[in-house]
Amino acid sequence: MNLTALNKIAEAMVAGDKGLLAADESSGTIKRRFDTINLTSTEDARRDYREMLFRAEGLGKYISGVILYDETLRQSAKDGTKLAALLISQNILPGIKVDGGAMELPGSLNEKLTEGLDGLPKRIAEYAQLGAKFAKWRAVIEIGAGMPTPYCVRTNAHALARYARICQEGGIVPIVEPEVLMDGAHDIDACAETTEFTLNETFRELQLQGVALEGMILKPNMVIAGKKCPKQAGIDEVAARTVATLRRCVPSAVPGIMFLSGGQSEADATAHLNAMNKNFRPLPWKLSYSYGRALQDSALKTWGGKGENVAAAQKRLLQRAQLNSAACAAKYMGEAA
Repeated sequence: MNLTALNKIAEAMVAGDKGLLAADESSGTIKRRFDTINLTSTEDARRDYREMLFRAEGLGKYISGVILYDETLRQSAKDGTKLAALLISQNILPGIKVDGGAMELPGSLNEKLTEGLDGLPKRIAEYAQLGAKFAKWRAVIEIGAGMPTPYCVRTNAHALARYARICQEGGIVPIVEPEVLMDGAHDIDACAETTEFTLNETFRELQLQGVALEGMILKPNMVIAGKKCPKQAGIDEVAARTVATLRRCVPSAVPGIMFLSGGQSEADATAHLNAMNKNFRPLPWKLSYSYGRALQDSALKTWGGKGENVAAAQKRLLQRAQLNSAACAAKYMGEAA
């Protein structure tokens, strides 16, 4: 394990008020996204969409890296250029989703365990050869009746740590993503309690398995009420509760915390990040973003699968990326017109 090299990549991921574009939607997820614009999810359509995103001129000013799906890392643009090469040309690091998705957890009726450890060392070696500098593994923790159980949280934390150690041994920076879902009717207190327990268990496993904290990135949820909760917290409360939880749980050796949007609106995800950086600095780690829907939604709707809309869609992507970069600098002033 070359910790110096890993740390250099991790630091670059959160440098310069930049964040990550999560473009690693699985085949099923991208189909659902394309359904919203009445576009059939073919290999060519997926390539065209991601090529449109990656060719947005100036994206590297705001985006340090892009998380890719296996298919995308191997794909070439229409002119034959590797999609990963398009990113590198803008000084953007290519990354790769390596988990196999959340499956039913044995011994639990409703909970999930993320799979994909089998054969992971070989896959990491191949992804490194294909140019990936970092990887992502997402664990799913749901709040509900009798959930989450300690068994579910600890089993997922163990898998996250095994994945992270394998990545570091293969020269790739792991993004550790324990996501407490914002689905459901739970209040912000329940989210805070579950997030704290999940993060504590995750870092306990990371340390037990010898993961170098300086060579990883944490991608957590924000502390926020469930979507169906009648009482939704304001921007400043979400920021305060999130930072308080992170301070309790995340060692200062971690270079950066890059939040997932988790189903928040584009505007809310940006405003929450801005409030954290504005109200609570200095913090021991950089606070940034690793957004999928909260960066892509406007661009996807504007594109609509039509070549004549590419420039307008790229403009929308750049606007969102610029707003989130401003939030990293605590300079977000609200939504652009």
